[in-house]
Amino acid sequence: MTIHVVQPGETITTIANQYDVTPERLITDNELPNPENLLVGQSIVVQHAEVIHTVVAGDTLYGIAETYGVTPNQILQNNPRIGELGYLVPGETIVIKFAEVDERNKLGNIVIGGYAYPFIDRAVLRKTLPFLTYLYLFAYGFTPTGELIPIDDEELIATARDYGVGPILVLAPMTPEGNFSNELAHTMFTNPEVQNRLIDNLVATMKAKNYVGMDVDFEFVLPGDKDLFIQFIRNLKNRLEPEGLLLTVALAPKVSAEQPGLLYEAHDYPAIGAIADKVLLMTYEWGYTYGPPMATAPIPSIRRVLEYGITEIDNNKILMGIPNYAYDWKLPFIKGQSAAQTISNVEAIERAVQYGATILFDEVAQTPFFYYTDSEGVAHVVWFDDARSMEAKFRLINEYQLSGAGVWQIMNFFPQMWLVVNSLYNVQKIL
Repeated sequence: MTIHVVQPGETITTIANQYDVTPERLITDNELPNPENLLVGQSIVVQHAEVIHTVVAGDTLYGIAETYGVTPNQILQNNPRIGELGYLVPGETIVIKFAEVDERNKLGNIVIGGYAYPFIDRAVLRKTLPFLTYLYLFAYGFTPTGELIPIDDEELIATARDYGVGPILVLAPMTPEGNFSNELAHTMFTNPEVQNRLIDNLVATMKAKNYVGMDVDFEFVLPGDKDLFIQFIRNLKNRLEPEGLLLTVALAPKVSAEQPGLLYEAHDYPAIGAIADKVLLMTYEWGYTYGPPMATAPIPSIRRVLEYGITEIDNNKILMGIPNYAYDWKLPFIKGQSAAQTISNVEAIERAVQYGATILFDEVAQTPFFYYTDSEGVAHVVWFDDARSMEAKFRLINEYQLSGAGVWQIMNFFPQMWLVVNSLYNVQKIL
Protein backbone atom coordinates (compact mmCIF):
# COMPACT_ATOMS: atom_id res chain seq x y z
CA MET A 1 0.00 0.00 0.00
CA THR A 2 1.25 3.44 -0.97
CA ILE A 3 -0.45 6.62 0.19
CA HIS A 4 -0.18 9.34 -2.43
CA VAL A 5 -0.84 12.98 -1.53
CA VAL A 6 -2.24 14.96 -4.44
CA GLN A 7 0.02 17.78 -5.67
CA PRO A 8 -0.91 20.88 -7.71
CA GLY A 9 -1.73 20.03 -11.32
CA GLU A 10 -2.18 16.29 -10.76
CA THR A 11 -5.15 14.36 -12.08
CA ILE A 12 -6.42 10.86 -11.47
CA THR A 13 -4.84 9.86 -14.80
CA THR A 14 -1.39 11.29 -14.07
CA ILE A 15 -1.36 9.67 -10.63
CA ALA A 16 -2.42 6.32 -12.10
CA ASN A 17 0.33 6.55 -14.72
CA GLN A 18 2.90 7.38 -12.04
CA TYR A 19 2.17 4.11 -10.23
CA ASP A 20 1.36 1.98 -13.29
CA VAL A 21 -2.22 1.31 -12.25
CA THR A 22 -5.49 2.24 -13.90
CA PRO A 23 -7.53 5.28 -12.88
CA GLU A 24 -10.43 2.90 -12.34
CA ARG A 25 -8.39 0.98 -9.75
CA LEU A 26 -7.75 4.16 -7.74
CA ILE A 27 -11.37 5.29 -8.01
CA THR A 28 -12.78 1.89 -7.03
CA ASP A 29 -10.43 1.15 -4.12
CA ASN A 30 -10.77 4.62 -2.58
CA GLU A 31 -14.42 5.09 -3.61
CA LEU A 32 -13.36 8.57 -4.61
CA PRO A 33 -16.25 11.05 -4.55
CA ASN A 34 -14.27 13.51 -6.69
CA PRO A 35 -12.13 11.70 -9.31
CA GLU A 36 -12.59 14.54 -11.83
CA ASN A 37 -11.76 17.25 -9.32
CA LEU A 38 -8.99 16.08 -6.97
CA LEU A 39 -7.97 18.38 -4.13
CA VAL A 40 -4.41 19.44 -3.41
CA GLY A 41 -3.42 17.63 -0.21
CA GLN A 42 -5.98 14.83 -0.62
CA SER A 43 -4.73 11.31 0.15
CA ILE A 44 -5.22 8.42 -2.26
CA VAL A 45 -4.34 4.81 -1.48
CA VAL A 46 -2.53 3.04 -4.33
CA GLN A 47 -2.72 -0.75 -4.62
CA HIS A 48 -1.60 -3.09 -7.39
CA ALA A 49 -3.92 -5.98 -8.20
CA GLU A 50 -1.75 -9.08 -8.61
CA VAL A 51 -4.42 -11.75 -9.08
CA ILE A 52 -7.81 -10.90 -10.54
CA HIS A 53 -10.86 -12.90 -11.55
CA THR A 54 -13.59 -12.04 -14.04
CA VAL A 55 -16.95 -13.21 -12.78
CA VAL A 56 -18.91 -15.54 -15.06
CA ALA A 57 -22.48 -16.73 -14.74
CA GLY A 58 -22.75 -19.42 -12.09
CA ASP A 59 -19.76 -18.21 -10.05
CA THR A 60 -20.15 -18.18 -6.28
CA LEU A 61 -18.07 -16.46 -3.67
CA TYR A 62 -17.14 -19.77 -2.07
CA GLY A 63 -16.34 -21.37 -5.41
CA ILE A 64 -14.01 -18.54 -6.43
CA ALA A 65 -12.30 -18.61 -3.03
CA GLU A 66 -11.72 -22.36 -3.29
CA THR A 67 -10.31 -22.02 -6.81
CA TYR A 68 -7.65 -19.53 -5.70
CA GLY A 69 -6.93 -20.95 -2.25
CA VAL A 70 -8.17 -17.92 -0.33
CA THR A 71 -11.06 -17.35 2.04
CA PRO A 72 -14.37 -15.77 1.02
CA ASN A 73 -13.68 -13.08 3.62
CA GLN A 74 -10.42 -12.10 1.89
CA ILE A 75 -12.32 -11.59 -1.34
CA LEU A 76 -14.92 -9.48 0.44
CA GLN A 77 -12.21 -7.36 2.07
CA ASN A 78 -10.54 -6.78 -1.29
CA ASN A 79 -13.85 -5.99 -2.99
CA PRO A 80 -16.29 -4.22 -0.63
CA ARG A 81 -18.62 -3.58 -3.57
CA ILE A 82 -19.66 -7.24 -3.43
CA GLY A 83 -21.00 -6.68 0.07
CA GLU A 84 -22.71 -3.48 -1.00
CA LEU A 85 -24.59 -5.23 -3.81
CA GLY A 86 -25.01 -8.53 -1.97
CA TYR A 87 -24.26 -10.56 -5.11
CA LEU A 88 -21.68 -11.16 -7.86
CA VAL A 89 -22.05 -9.45 -11.24
CA PRO A 90 -21.07 -11.47 -14.35
CA GLY A 91 -18.39 -9.65 -16.30
CA GLU A 92 -17.14 -7.74 -13.25
CA THR A 93 -13.44 -8.01 -12.38
CA ILE A 94 -12.68 -8.72 -8.73
CA VAL A 95 -9.34 -8.68 -6.93
CA ILE A 96 -8.19 -11.95 -5.41
CA LYS A 97 -4.83 -10.63 -4.20
CA PHE A 98 -3.06 -7.29 -4.11
CA ALA A 99 0.66 -7.37 -4.93
CA GLU A 100 1.82 -5.64 -1.77
CA VAL A 101 -0.45 -7.60 0.58
CA ASP A 102 0.77 -11.00 1.77
CA GLU A 103 -1.26 -12.46 4.61
CA ARG A 104 1.91 -13.98 6.07
CA ASN A 105 3.82 -10.70 6.17
CA LYS A 106 1.29 -8.41 7.82
CA LEU A 107 1.98 -6.90 11.23
CA GLY A 108 -0.13 -9.55 12.94
CA ASN A 109 -3.63 -10.63 13.92
CA ILE A 110 -5.92 -8.13 15.61
CA VAL A 111 -9.43 -7.95 16.99
CA ILE A 112 -11.66 -5.19 15.59
CA GLY A 113 -15.04 -4.28 17.02
CA GLY A 114 -17.43 -1.84 15.41
CA TYR A 115 -20.31 -0.05 17.11
CA ALA A 116 -23.59 0.27 15.20
CA TYR A 117 -27.10 1.52 15.84
CA PRO A 118 -29.99 -0.76 14.76
CA PHE A 119 -30.86 1.60 11.87
CA ILE A 120 -27.49 1.18 10.13
CA ASP A 121 -27.79 1.03 6.35
CA ARG A 122 -27.64 -2.68 5.50
CA ALA A 123 -25.32 -2.15 2.52
CA VAL A 124 -22.88 -0.28 4.79
CA LEU A 125 -23.13 -3.12 7.30
CA ARG A 126 -22.39 -5.81 4.70
CA LYS A 127 -19.39 -3.86 3.39
CA THR A 128 -17.99 -3.44 6.91
CA LEU A 129 -18.52 -6.89 8.46
CA PRO A 130 -15.60 -8.56 6.61
CA PHE A 131 -13.28 -6.24 8.56
CA LEU A 132 -14.79 -6.96 11.99
CA THR A 133 -14.35 -9.53 14.73
CA TYR A 134 -17.25 -8.21 16.80
CA LEU A 135 -20.35 -6.13 16.04
CA TYR A 136 -21.31 -4.00 19.07
CA LEU A 137 -25.05 -3.30 18.94
CA PHE A 138 -25.78 0.03 20.62
CA ALA A 139 -27.50 0.04 23.01
CA TYR A 140 -29.73 -1.78 25.47
CA GLY A 141 -31.00 0.37 28.31
CA PHE A 142 -32.67 -0.68 31.53
CA THR A 143 -35.36 0.53 33.91
CA PRO A 144 -34.94 1.41 37.61
CA THR A 145 -36.41 -2.04 38.39
CA GLY A 146 -33.83 -3.94 36.31
CA GLU A 147 -35.90 -4.67 33.21
CA LEU A 148 -34.08 -4.42 29.89
CA ILE A 149 -35.09 -1.90 27.24
CA PRO A 150 -34.30 -3.84 24.05
CA ILE A 151 -33.44 -2.73 20.55
CA ASP A 152 -34.43 -4.15 17.16
CA ASP A 153 -31.39 -6.40 16.81
CA GLU A 154 -32.35 -9.86 15.53
CA GLU A 155 -31.67 -9.17 11.84
CA LEU A 156 -28.31 -7.58 12.69
CA ILE A 157 -27.31 -10.54 14.86
CA ALA A 158 -28.11 -12.99 12.07
CA THR A 159 -26.24 -10.93 9.46
CA ALA A 160 -23.18 -10.58 11.69
CA ARG A 161 -23.06 -14.33 12.24
CA ASP A 162 -23.33 -14.93 8.47
CA TYR A 163 -20.02 -13.04 8.18
CA GLY A 164 -18.31 -14.84 11.07
CA VAL A 165 -18.67 -11.78 13.30
CA GLY A 166 -19.62 -12.11 16.97
CA PRO A 167 -22.58 -9.92 18.01
CA ILE A 168 -22.06 -8.04 21.28
CA LEU A 169 -24.91 -6.57 23.35
CA VAL A 170 -24.04 -3.06 24.54
CA LEU A 171 -25.53 -2.07 27.91
CA ALA A 172 -25.74 1.62 28.81
CA PRO A 173 -27.65 3.54 31.52
CA MET A 174 -29.40 5.81 29.06
CA THR A 175 -32.42 8.06 29.45
CA PRO A 176 -35.20 7.94 26.81
CA GLU A 177 -33.57 11.10 25.38
CA GLY A 178 -30.31 9.22 24.80
CA ASN A 179 -28.25 10.73 27.63
CA PHE A 180 -26.15 8.79 30.14
CA SER A 181 -27.80 8.74 33.57
CA ASN A 182 -25.51 8.24 36.57
CA GLU A 183 -28.62 8.30 38.76
CA LEU A 184 -30.04 5.26 36.97
CA ALA A 185 -26.67 3.52 37.32
CA HIS A 186 -26.54 4.43 41.03
CA THR A 187 -30.02 2.98 41.64
CA MET A 188 -28.96 -0.32 40.11
CA PHE A 189 -25.57 -0.41 41.87
CA THR A 190 -27.13 0.10 45.31
CA ASN A 191 -30.05 -2.33 45.01
CA PRO A 192 -28.92 -5.99 44.92
CA GLU A 193 -32.37 -7.20 43.88
CA VAL A 194 -32.51 -4.84 40.91
CA GLN A 195 -28.94 -5.67 39.91
CA ASN A 196 -29.53 -9.42 40.04
CA ARG A 197 -32.71 -9.05 37.99
CA LEU A 198 -30.82 -7.00 35.41
CA ILE A 199 -28.04 -9.57 35.16
CA ASP A 200 -30.56 -12.41 34.89
CA ASN A 201 -32.30 -10.56 32.06
CA LEU A 202 -29.00 -9.90 30.30
CA VAL A 203 -27.91 -13.54 30.39
CA ALA A 204 -31.33 -14.76 29.25
CA THR A 205 -31.40 -12.26 26.37
CA MET A 206 -27.87 -13.05 25.20
CA LYS A 207 -28.58 -16.78 25.16
CA ALA A 208 -31.98 -16.40 23.50
CA LYS A 209 -30.73 -14.05 20.79
CA ASN A 210 -27.38 -15.73 20.12
CA TYR A 211 -25.10 -12.97 21.34
CA VAL A 212 -21.49 -13.93 22.11
CA GLY A 213 -21.13 -11.44 24.93
CA MET A 214 -21.78 -7.94 26.17
CA ASP A 215 -20.12 -4.55 26.48
CA VAL A 216 -20.56 -2.29 29.52
CA ASP A 217 -20.62 1.35 28.42
CA PHE A 218 -21.23 3.33 31.63
CA GLU A 219 -19.98 6.90 31.26
CA PHE A 220 -20.06 9.66 33.90
CA VAL A 221 -20.41 7.19 36.79
CA LEU A 222 -20.51 9.04 40.10
CA PRO A 223 -17.06 9.02 41.77
CA GLY A 224 -18.64 7.71 44.98
CA ASP A 225 -19.95 4.70 43.03
CA LYS A 226 -16.47 3.62 41.90
CA ASP A 227 -16.30 0.48 44.08
CA LEU A 228 -19.95 -0.37 43.37
CA PHE A 229 -19.25 -0.12 39.63
CA ILE A 230 -16.29 -2.47 39.97
CA GLN A 231 -18.43 -4.92 41.95
CA PHE A 232 -21.13 -4.78 39.26
CA ILE A 233 -18.55 -5.70 36.63
CA ARG A 234 -17.30 -8.52 38.86
CA ASN A 235 -20.85 -9.81 39.32
CA LEU A 236 -21.37 -9.74 35.56
CA LYS A 237 -18.15 -11.64 34.95
CA ASN A 238 -19.10 -14.32 37.50
CA ARG A 239 -22.40 -14.88 35.69
CA LEU A 240 -21.19 -14.60 32.08
CA GLU A 241 -18.04 -16.70 32.25
CA PRO A 242 -19.78 -20.02 33.09
CA GLU A 243 -22.09 -19.39 30.13
CA GLY A 244 -19.13 -18.86 27.79
CA LEU A 245 -20.11 -15.22 27.25
CA LEU A 246 -17.57 -12.44 26.71
CA LEU A 247 -17.42 -9.31 28.88
CA THR A 248 -15.92 -6.07 27.57
CA VAL A 249 -15.93 -2.65 29.24
CA ALA A 250 -15.54 0.78 27.63
CA LEU A 251 -13.24 3.07 29.63
CA ALA A 252 -12.59 6.80 29.50
CA PRO A 253 -9.18 7.88 28.11
CA LYS A 254 -7.17 8.33 31.31
CA VAL A 255 -3.52 9.32 31.58
CA SER A 256 -3.12 8.79 35.34
CA ALA A 257 -4.78 6.93 38.19
CA GLU A 258 -5.93 10.09 39.96
CA GLN A 259 -7.13 11.99 36.89
CA PRO A 260 -9.96 14.29 38.06
CA GLY A 261 -13.31 14.65 36.35
CA LEU A 262 -16.69 12.91 36.30
CA LEU A 263 -15.80 11.01 33.13
CA TYR A 264 -12.65 9.50 34.66
CA GLU A 265 -12.77 9.00 38.42
CA ALA A 266 -14.92 5.85 38.61
CA HIS A 267 -13.08 4.14 35.74
CA ASP A 268 -10.41 2.19 37.63
CA TYR A 269 -8.04 0.80 34.99
CA PRO A 270 -6.29 -1.93 37.05
CA ALA A 271 -9.42 -3.16 38.85
CA ILE A 272 -11.67 -3.26 35.79
CA GLY A 273 -8.90 -4.46 33.50
CA ALA A 274 -8.27 -7.44 35.79
CA ILE A 275 -11.91 -8.53 35.60
CA ALA A 276 -12.99 -7.87 32.01
CA ASP A 277 -12.04 -10.01 29.02
CA LYS A 278 -11.42 -6.89 26.92
CA VAL A 279 -11.44 -3.15 27.58
CA LEU A 280 -11.96 -0.41 25.02
CA LEU A 281 -9.95 2.72 25.78
CA MET A 282 -11.98 5.54 24.22
CA THR A 283 -9.04 7.31 22.62
CA TYR A 284 -11.00 10.02 20.83
CA GLU A 285 -13.07 13.18 21.45
CA TRP A 286 -10.23 15.57 22.21
CA GLY A 287 -11.82 17.57 19.44
CA TYR A 288 -15.55 17.41 20.24
CA THR A 289 -18.86 19.08 19.45
CA TYR A 290 -18.68 21.88 22.03
CA GLY A 291 -14.92 22.17 22.27
CA PRO A 292 -12.44 24.27 20.30
CA PRO A 293 -11.49 23.07 16.80
CA MET A 294 -8.82 20.41 16.84
CA ALA A 295 -8.18 16.80 15.81
CA THR A 296 -10.61 14.30 17.30
CA ALA A 297 -7.83 11.83 18.05
CA PRO A 298 -4.37 13.45 17.86
CA ILE A 299 -1.56 10.90 18.00
CA PRO A 300 0.29 12.44 21.02
CA SER A 301 -2.92 12.33 23.08
CA ILE A 302 -3.59 8.72 22.10
CA ARG A 303 -0.03 7.79 23.06
CA ARG A 304 -0.39 9.27 26.54
CA VAL A 305 -3.49 7.16 27.20
CA LEU A 306 -1.91 3.99 25.85
CA GLU A 307 1.32 4.51 27.77
CA TYR A 308 -0.66 4.77 31.00
CA GLY A 309 -3.07 2.02 30.01
CA ILE A 310 -0.45 -0.65 29.40
CA THR A 311 1.05 -0.06 32.85
CA GLU A 312 -2.30 -0.97 34.46
CA ILE A 313 -3.94 -3.44 32.05
CA ASP A 314 -2.66 -6.46 30.13
CA ASN A 315 -1.86 -5.31 26.56
CA ASN A 316 -3.68 -8.34 25.18
CA LYS A 317 -6.93 -7.07 26.68
CA ILE A 318 -6.78 -3.52 25.29
CA LEU A 319 -8.76 -2.31 22.29
CA MET A 320 -7.78 1.16 21.11
CA GLY A 321 -10.68 3.46 20.22
CA ILE A 322 -10.83 4.63 16.60
CA PRO A 323 -13.15 7.51 15.61
CA ASN A 324 -15.03 7.27 12.31
CA TYR A 325 -16.44 10.77 11.97
CA ALA A 326 -15.38 14.37 11.37
CA TYR A 327 -16.29 17.78 12.79
CA ASP A 328 -17.04 21.05 11.00
CA TRP A 329 -16.74 24.20 13.18
CA LYS A 330 -17.89 27.70 12.32
CA LEU A 331 -15.29 30.36 13.05
CA PRO A 332 -14.56 32.15 15.22
CA PHE A 333 -15.10 29.52 17.92
CA ILE A 334 -16.94 30.97 20.94
CA LYS A 335 -16.82 28.84 24.08
CA GLY A 336 -20.29 28.08 25.38
CA GLN A 337 -21.93 29.10 22.12
CA SER A 338 -20.22 27.25 19.27
CA ALA A 339 -21.17 23.70 18.35
CA ALA A 340 -19.49 21.66 15.61
CA GLN A 341 -21.48 19.73 13.02
CA THR A 342 -20.74 16.01 12.87
CA ILE A 343 -20.14 14.66 9.36
CA SER A 344 -18.49 11.58 7.86
CA ASN A 345 -14.93 11.55 6.57
CA VAL A 346 -16.21 11.11 3.02
CA GLU A 347 -18.57 14.07 3.52
CA ALA A 348 -15.56 16.10 4.61
CA ILE A 349 -13.91 15.57 1.23
CA GLU A 350 -17.17 16.34 -0.57
CA ARG A 351 -17.47 19.58 1.40
CA ALA A 352 -13.88 20.52 0.59
CA VAL A 353 -14.58 19.92 -3.11
CA GLN A 354 -17.75 22.02 -2.93
CA TYR A 355 -15.84 25.02 -1.61
CA GLY A 356 -12.57 24.49 -3.44
CA ALA A 357 -10.51 23.93 -0.30
CA THR A 358 -6.91 22.77 -0.02
CA ILE A 359 -6.30 19.89 2.38
CA LEU A 360 -3.70 20.68 5.04
CA PHE A 361 -2.01 18.20 7.38
CA ASP A 362 -1.00 18.66 11.01
CA GLU A 363 2.26 16.73 11.37
CA VAL A 364 2.07 16.63 15.17
CA ALA A 365 -1.53 15.44 15.42
CA GLN A 366 -1.03 13.38 12.22
CA THR A 367 -4.46 14.56 11.07
CA PRO A 368 -5.77 16.44 8.00
CA PHE A 369 -7.91 19.59 8.11
CA PHE A 370 -9.08 22.41 5.86
CA TYR A 371 -10.65 25.84 5.91
CA TYR A 372 -13.48 27.15 3.77
CA THR A 373 -15.96 30.01 3.60
CA ASP A 374 -19.60 29.06 3.04
CA SER A 375 -22.14 30.73 0.75
CA GLU A 376 -23.16 33.11 3.56
CA GLY A 377 -19.61 34.31 4.06
CA VAL A 378 -19.05 32.35 7.30
CA ALA A 379 -15.60 30.83 7.83
CA HIS A 380 -15.29 27.15 8.80
CA VAL A 381 -12.60 24.64 9.73
CA VAL A 382 -13.02 20.89 9.31
CA TRP A 383 -10.90 18.26 11.05
CA PHE A 384 -11.28 14.75 9.64
CA ASP A 385 -9.37 11.52 8.99
CA ASP A 386 -7.76 10.10 5.87
CA ALA A 387 -5.49 7.18 4.99
CA ARG A 388 -2.46 8.91 6.53
CA SER A 389 -4.08 9.57 9.88
CA MET A 390 -5.64 6.13 9.99
CA GLU A 391 -2.33 4.45 9.25
CA ALA A 392 -0.71 6.43 12.08
CA LYS A 393 -3.44 5.29 14.48
CA PHE A 394 -3.56 1.63 13.46
CA ARG A 395 0.21 1.26 13.61
CA LEU A 396 0.00 2.07 17.34
CA ILE A 397 -1.77 -1.26 17.87
CA ASN A 398 1.34 -3.11 16.75
CA GLU A 399 3.71 -0.71 18.49
CA TYR A 400 2.02 -1.17 21.87
CA GLN A 401 1.17 -4.83 21.21
CA LEU A 402 -2.53 -4.27 21.85
CA SER A 403 -5.37 -6.71 21.18
CA GLY A 404 -6.86 -4.49 18.51
CA ALA A 405 -9.32 -1.65 17.97
CA GLY A 406 -12.88 -0.58 18.61
CA VAL A 407 -14.42 1.71 16.00
CA TRP A 408 -16.95 4.34 17.06
CA GLN A 409 -18.94 4.00 14.88
CA ILE A 410 -19.50 2.12 11.60
CA MET A 411 -22.66 3.92 10.45
CA ASN A 412 -20.74 5.34 7.46
CA PHE A 413 -18.37 3.29 5.32
CA PHE A 414 -14.92 4.89 5.27
CA PRO A 415 -13.00 3.16 2.44
CA GLN A 416 -9.52 4.44 3.29
CA MET A 417 -9.71 3.21 6.88
CA TRP A 418 -10.44 -0.32 5.75
CA LEU A 419 -7.79 -0.18 3.01
CA VAL A 420 -5.27 0.60 5.76
CA VAL A 421 -6.55 -2.22 7.98
CA ASN A 422 -6.47 -4.70 5.10
CA SER A 423 -2.89 -3.75 4.28
CA LEU A 424 -1.52 -3.91 7.83
CA TYR A 425 -3.35 -6.69 9.68
CA ASN A 426 -5.24 -9.95 9.59
CA VAL A 427 -8.61 -9.45 11.28
CA GLN A 428 -9.52 -12.30 13.62
CA LYS A 429 -12.82 -14.08 13.13
CA ILE A 430 -14.37 -16.00 16.03
CA LEU A 431 -17.25 -17.81 14.31
